[in-house]
Amino acid sequence: MRILVIGSGFGGLAAAIRLRAQGHEVTVLEQRDKPGGRAYVWQQDGFTFDAGPTIITAPWLIDDLFALGGKKTADYVQLIPIDPFYNVRFEDGSVFHYNGTRADVLAQVRKFNPDDVAGYQKFLAKTEDIFKTGFGLIDKPFSTLRSMFRVLPDLIRLRSDKSVAKFAFEHVKDDRLRQVFSFHPLLVGGNPFQTTSIYALIHHLEQKWGVWFAMGGTGALVRAFVRFFEDLGGRLLLNTTVEEILVDDRSGKATGVRLADGTVMHADAVVSNGDVANTYMKLIPSRHRKKNTDRKMKGMAYSMSLFVIYFGTDKKYDDIAHHEIIMGPRYRGLLEDIFTKKTLSDDFSLYLHRPTATDPSLAPEGCDSWYVLSPVPNLAGDVDWEAKAQEYRDRIVAYLEERYMPDLSKHIVTERRVDPRYFRDVMSSHLGSAFSVEPTLMQSAWMRPHNVSEDIPNLYFAGAGTHPGAGLPGVISSGKIVADLIGGAT
Repeated sequence: MRILVIGSGFGGLAAAIRLRAQGHEVTVLEQRDKPGGRAYVWQQDGFTFDAGPTIITAPWLIDDLFALGGKKTADYVQLIPIDPFYNVRFEDGSVFHYNGTRADVLAQVRKFNPDDVAGYQKFLAKTEDIFKTGFGLIDKPFSTLRSMFRVLPDLIRLRSDKSVAKFAFEHVKDDRLRQVFSFHPLLVGGNPFQTTSIYALIHHLEQKWGVWFAMGGTGALVRAFVRFFEDLGGRLLLNTTVEEILVDDRSGKATGVRLADGTVMHADAVVSNGDVANTYMKLIPSRHRKKNTDRKMKGMAYSMSLFVIYFGTDKKYDDIAHHEIIMGPRYRGLLEDIFTKKTLSDDFSLYLHRPTATDPSLAPEGCDSWYVLSPVPNLAGDVDWEAKAQEYRDRIVAYLEERYMPDLSKHIVTERRVDPRYFRDVMSSHLGSAFSVEPTLMQSAWMRPHNVSEDIPNLYFAGAGTHPGAGLPGVISSGKIVADLIGGAT
């Protein structure tokens, strides 16, 4: 079969690799000048900045891809474990050093609140149970209601109706520990107070298999996937924008795509790794979408967006770890501002990324490469980013300078930033959402946009907006689902 894959994010590349390994003729169409999608890479003044995901978990999913061609991950890219996984910092100056060593984590819990040790151990045991069920579904399609009914008893048993926050709060009482063990949904675009407790499996996943980093940055993993795909005989076209998915009026099947320059490319199947809402509403005429209508797409809840400052410093801040989670003075209130009220708060929580703590080659000698990320409302709110962006940037830099990075403003030698407009205008993401469809219980599994379109039988979806969701394990698994649905060459 001739298959066109729209978008070269990790989900699209994972699908393309598997489809090519099955024997299909596969072409990936990428609108930008580099592959990667949200995992785009900027080089600037000698510094390298990963634009998107920086946390690698479930490394065996990556190994499985390379094994399709009889290769090992190490043949294409070097993955190394990170310790600590994160430092989680609080306004009172306390720091939770979070890693995968059981004794270390228990010691940290005991330091924060001795009375929470037993509760944490129960929490950990339950996350293992959730993992066994939840991760077993990560590469299984939910294209029919029957597929949902099959797993419903397990979802009820695991109390997936609870949020991650409620689940964590039942086990630990210290407010800081509650944040440590419930913030993970933010890494995949979810509000811990709204995201189903199934996502608590991330804690067990990290504890058992660790957190990893690709030497050279996440972009090195993108390049490894692309090189492997091309070694298998696949084709990647850059600077190639799809303007329409062509659908035959009689059969209702996709026949290919029309590019922005008018070129028509024919295909037996099309895979979209683009934003689900954007794909349906902008690439497919409404007459072909009886189920996935504009009204349905606009009626879904979408994840928050992000404000990210990428910067290089001419000095090293060796007290800062590779991954730092900096909690603001409010937890639930801030999340309500971001997800519900969709307003820009006076305070913030931050993710500070310092890849040069692990790989100094990402900056000139004696320098550090960084990004600092702040979750912010998507564009369903009324924030005027044209007016607010510089002020918000200055507040974040001043905060870091005051509390963690002395004289920061004097040592920044290069900088760039993105806000929700980037996700809307460059990443073609509905409402400038950074993670597409929000991972709530009512937008999970069968209730999430399907991996195969209900309207167009040979149109498939891989990526953050479809099942199983955002994050590297999720999007890589979505590629497997698509390849399994399409099957071997015929």
